[in-house]
Amino acid sequence: MRRTERLFALSEALRARRTGITAEALAERFRVSLRTMYRDLESLRAASLPVHAERGRGGGYALDRAYALPPVNFTAREASLLVTAGRLLIDMRWVPFTDTLGTALDKVESALPPRAQRDLVALRRSLSFVGVPAQSCAPAVRAVIESAWIEQRPVVIRYDGARGESERTVRVRAVVMERTETLLNCDDLDKGEARQFKLHRITAARLPTAATGEGA
Repeated sequence: MRRTERLFALSEALRARRTGITAEALAERFRVSLRTMYRDLESLRAASLPVHAERGRGGGYALDRAYALPPVNFTAREASLLVTAGRLLIDMRWVPFTDTLGTALDKVESALPPRAQRDLVALRRSLSFVGVPAQSCAPAVRAVIESAWIEQRPVVIRYDGARGESERTVRVRAVVMERTETLLNCDDLDKGEARQFKLHRITAARLPTAATGEGA
């Protein structure tokens, strides 16, 4: 996440809270050092956001409750994931108020540009949800896999399989979330065949650079 994106996300996180939050908790949430988080908080203050520290129970950093930010502007990627997750909630009947949720999702989807709306259809088709996975993976790996899946880019993974670790270049075609783990249905670009990988067994991942031509 770029620093400008992180600062915006940080301001939104503070605005959404009714109580304060410690710098340590914010640093863990945004996966930065405590020193970096203090610097980010100072940057928000320098930008005239009324960030202050509260003492006592429920204390920490917070925005002045009288302060209001402009309406939230989602990126196409953020809106697409929100709509996809919301449609799954409706399909799985995890919330009783499906009509209200459906109209809210319609509003978000209608705000997407035409290309993002077309990409949204493919995104929804490539995500299957049948339970809450118990296995997880490193946040850095998850972030790279997310980008590779949504943007349909090749990704180089380090995979801990039955025969030990190996490096492969794959393209994620579908994500299947089940009760124990998250499965990635991929095209193995090295071997030219379809393969399935367990997300929690991916120990490292990176997006190839255009300069190297990997995964082209």
